[in-house]
Amino acid sequence: MDDKTRLYIYAFLSRVFTEELDAKAIADLKASTDLLETIGEETAAWFAERSVEELQEALNVDYNSLFGINNHPIESAVMDSKNEILVGLQNPVMQFYFSHGYDLNLESSKLYVPDHAGIEFGFVQSMISGGDRKTQAEFLHNHLVNWIVPFLVAVQPMADTPFYRELCDFTVEFLLSDYSQLIEETGEVDA
Repeated sequence: MDDKTRLYIYAFLSRVFTEELDAKAIADLKASTDLLETIGEETAAWFAERSVEELQEALNVDYNSLFGINNHPIESAVMDSKNEILVGLQNPVMQFYFSHGYDLNLESSKLYVPDHAGIEFGFVQSMISGGDRKTQAEFLHNHLVNWIVPFLVAVQPMADTPFYRELCDFTVEFLLSDYSQLIEETGEVDA
């Protein structure tokens, strides 16, 4: 897969995991039938059969249930046995950002933790722009693939909408494929 497509997918994943979709984002998705079909056939049909207002209500309830109330797409919360969210440089993801020159300003973000899925997907997006494939593979290995894959496998059955149910599957398949491609190109990463 070319970097332009990868960049687009990581940007999309960053957006959909960061917060609920507003009416404009839903209307844009509704108009992007190729993207909806890529996510899943049930999702494409579900979007086609509903108005933006119906979609927004169902998607916002599902998003908040999946990623706000019952579960949190935050690496340290998922990986820490005490369910603690680590902040600052005690957070391994923040250390990775810092050591690779990624300037993360959480004050201007709706997300207040450095290891939220939305921020991690955004970080990979910025690394694609920088072209360092070895670092991309290392980050996927040590962070995203390590925690979001099992998280999404566990969350997927809880989804009420076809969009989030199929988005979980799509994200897992995409990440594993992207990681595999990076490893083929760069060789094994240091763990």
